[in-house]
Amino acid sequence: MPSTVHVTKSTELDTGTGQTEGMIRKGAIVGKSDKICASVMIAHPHSSSAIHHHGEQDTVVFASSGHGTIISENGSKRQDLSPGDFALIPAWTEHQEVNDGDEEVTWIISRSGGTPVVVNLEGWGRGEKKG
Repeated sequence: MPSTVHVTKSTELDTGTGQTEGMIRKGAIVGKSDKICASVMIAHPHSSSAIHHHGEQDTVVFASSGHGTIISENGSKRQDLSPGDFALIPAWTEHQEVNDGDEEVTWIISRSGGTPVVVNLEGWGRGEKKG
């Protein structure tokens, strides 16, 4: 990979990355490093994603705006994120993003690996697990 600073302008975000129904994912830094990638996730009011995981990639979430929820542990655990909050979603962890509110939610996502992995599932406990 090149050893130069790369800047992606907000007008250049790419919706061609892995998508999960109910959410809009826009690639910001994709394919520029072998070790990390970044994207923006937008959830419209009263929406939820499909249940999914990100394979062997660890994910860090920064809640930029709005109030959203991460559901995990087979749907039994709800963790709310407010602007300024961070969350770590470990590799292979099945989860769902939810926006129960009346305002849009925007999260900044960083993942291990140069290209984001999104594995959409048909329900809880249906994803390939490692380790």
